[in-house]
Amino acid sequence: MAEAVALAKLHPPGEVDRALGTAAVAGRFAENDVLRILAHQAGRDVGKPIIRASETHSLQPGTSAWSGLGVTPAAATPAAPPESPEPEPEPTGESA
Repeated sequence: MAEAVALAKLHPPGEVDRALGTAAVAGRFAENDVLRILAHQAGRDVGKPIIRASETHSLQPGTSAWSGLGVTPAAATPAAPPESPEPEPEPTGESA
C-alpha cells in the first residue's frame, strides 16, 4: 500500500486507483507490479473497451488439423499384384 501512496504522489489518483483495481483482479501485488500495470495502462483511453476476438470471429481455423497428431497409421498391407489381362482367343481360320 505504501507503493500505491507513493505512486499517487507522482501520477493522477484515478490512474493509480485503476491500476490497483487491475492488480486486485489479477492477484498481482508483488514488488513493482502496480507500477508495471500503471505504466501499461498509461495513455489508454479509459472509456474505450479492449477488443478481443471471439469464437465466432477468430482467425483460428479450428483444431481438426491436430486430430491425427500422435496417431500411428494402420499397418500397411502388401498390395495385390496387378491382374494380367486375359489372353484373346486365337482365330480359328473359320469365317462366319
